[in-house]
Amino acid sequence: MITKYGYDVVAVVLLLVVAGSLLSWFFIDARAVKYPLIVLLLLFLAFTLFFFRDPDRSTPGGKNLVLSPADGEVILVQEIREEEFLKSQSFQVSIFMSPLNVHVNRFPITGTVEYFQHFPGEYLMAFDDKASLRNERTAIGIQGDSARVLFKQIAGFLARRIVAELKPGDPAVAGDRFGMIRFGSRVDVFVPPSASVKVKVGDKAVAGETILAELQRVQAE
Repeated sequence: MITKYGYDVVAVVLLLVVAGSLLSWFFIDARAVKYPLIVLLLLFLAFTLFFFRDPDRSTPGGKNLVLSPADGEVILVQEIREEEFLKSQSFQVSIFMSPLNVHVNRFPITGTVEYFQHFPGEYLMAFDDKASLRNERTAIGIQGDSARVLFKQIAGFLARRIVAELKPGDPAVAGDRFGMIRFGSRVDVFVPPSASVKVKVGDKAVAGETILAELQRVQAE
C-alpha cells in the first residue's frame, strides 16, 4: 500500500517516467542508450513506490506503553532536561530513519495533542547531535492517561518536507498514522524520568509496534 502522504510525488514521478520512456522509445535510435535509459527510469519509479510504502502494523495493547513513532535504528538514549513541553528531566530516545526505512510516522501513545509547533531550520545530517535543535522540525506534545510525551519529527540532510496533519485538541491513538518525513530523517521521543526505557542504542525500531518505554505513574503538570 502507498501512503496518502506520497500520492503527489508518486503521481509526478509516474508522469515523468512514462513521458521519458515514450520519448526514449520513439526518439532515441541507439539501443545502447535507449534501453538503459528506460531501465533507469523504471528503477526510479520502483524506488519511489518503495519509499512511500505504508504496511499495516500490529499495535501491542497496554495503556502505559510508549510505541516507536518511526522505523529505524535507535541512535541515542539519554537523560536530559526537556523544557519545551514536559518541562522536567526526561529520557530521550532518538531514532534514525534511513532512505530505505518506512517513513510514515505513528502516534506513540493515546491521548490528546496539547502542543504542536513547526520550526524552520537547517538540514544537518539527522544523526548529528545538534540536529534536534537546529534542523527543520515539528514538536508534538501529547497528554495521555499516564503522562505527557513529546516527540519531534526532524528533517535530515536529504529530507525537504515534514508532513504532520495535526493541531492542538486533536485526538491521538497509539499506532495510528499522522504524517511522515520525506527522504531520510530522525525522530526524537521524550518521556518522563519515571518511565522505564525498553530499548538501547543499536536496536531496530518498528513504528507502531516496538515498545520504547513503559510509563510508571501520572506526571504532575
